[in-house]
Amino acid sequence: MDQLTQIILQAGRSAVELSLFILLPIMVVMLSLMRLLEARGILDWLVARLAPLLRPAGLTGLGVFAALQIHFVSFAAPVATLTMMESRGASDRHLAATLAMVMAMAQANVTFPMAAMGLAFGPALLMSAIGGLVAAAVTFHVFGRKLSNVETTVDETLHHRIADDAKGVLDVINRAGAEAFKISVGAIPMLVLALVAVMVLRTTGGIDLLTTLLTPLLRAFDLDPALILLTLTKYIAGGTAMMGVMDELLKNGETTVATLNASAGFLIHPFDVAGVAVLISAGRRVAAVWKPAALGATVGILVRTLGHGLL
Repeated sequence: MDQLTQIILQAGRSAVELSLFILLPIMVVMLSLMRLLEARGILDWLVARLAPLLRPAGLTGLGVFAALQIHFVSFAAPVATLTMMESRGASDRHLAATLAMVMAMAQANVTFPMAAMGLAFGPALLMSAIGGLVAAAVTFHVFGRKLSNVETTVDETLHHRIADDAKGVLDVINRAGAEAFKISVGAIPMLVLALVAVMVLRTTGGIDLLTTLLTPLLRAFDLDPALILLTLTKYIAGGTAMMGVMDELLKNGETTVATLNASAGFLIHPFDVAGVAVLISAGRRVAAVWKPAALGATVGILVRTLGHGLL
């Protein structure tokens, strides 16, 4: 019992440090910047110019906005946009393409903190964008081609706050800070549980046994055995939990920054149990197209994985 208590306390300490001292300050800055650009109308301008270029990939103006949200806010931010698309009459085919893109891209709440751990941020964003576009296109033209392409009148106006004066700017920053705090604190429970599970598996020898069994296969492909633990954590508990485990492994010298960068395409995205559950909560029609979207996201993640491996 004493050992379990020590594990829980250690996991809790690590989770709180990661959430409040790494995730929170980065999210405050990035969310404030994103919301100010949004309030100034700069994002509207950018979306209006990118949307016609990305339309062949099955993305509408709101789909482009969802891509910006996951890249610069968090994996949960596009949920509101997906809900908006559904309520404003976007077709099932466009919904599937947008959902696939979001599931295949790297989420800001993981990429920005992991940049502090050594993640090559520029290449990660580039490969994320490429993977997301591939996922959207293959879903729209292949996996989702039988979905309805009928759209009702689609209003793609982005409704947001205006920051025309000092008070407006301060209000936007305060709201962004509150949103960042909510994201950071909300990550603590999952981080604690994931780290406790990992430490228990280590203590009981479960990870060592699995690593021993799979190491020859991983070595044959010149892969780091630490990926076993990272992959289990990622696909069961989510990207934020994986980030916590990666932080611990790096601090303990059990993996390297090279492994972090090589595996970014495979490990940094919201296509996991927790992430998919959150994203399909956007609406009934969004949930109905998750299967073709998942197939498209798989292709996009494969492209990202190969890209990071080559880089």
